[in-house]
Amino acid sequence: MSESVIRSKQAQREVNGIPTEVICTEFSNYIFVVLTQYGKIGTLISVTPDSRSNDLSTPTLSTKVLLGKDEPLTHVCAKNLAMFVSQESGNRPVLLGLALKDSSIDAIKQIKEMIKSCQVW
Repeated sequence: MSESVIRSKQAQREVNGIPTEVICTEFSNYIFVVLTQYGKIGTLISVTPDSRSNDLSTPTLSTKVLLGKDEPLTHVCAKNLAMFVSQESGNRPVLLGLALKDSSIDAIKQIKEMIKSCQVW
């Protein structure tokens, strides 16, 4: 039997009293991360490293909402949550499903730790 090409891990925890689930899946050309406090995928955002950036220590990320509400806070959260995923996986693009009730700075920090705990790249 051949080894599966797709690897996936998930984590569940309460973030500021809200049940939160993170699912990370590695595909050959991108990382798919779902962060939900609603039990749904929510807004789907494509986060890609900008190849035009000259400074490799601080890569620039481009975000594009593919499905859902296209709001400024969505882009800020997506960049913040996906930056280290992209860097850790060799600057691969990240497809992010975001359905958060609490998008405070404290909640985002806790969610980042959850993503790190289910690292598949």
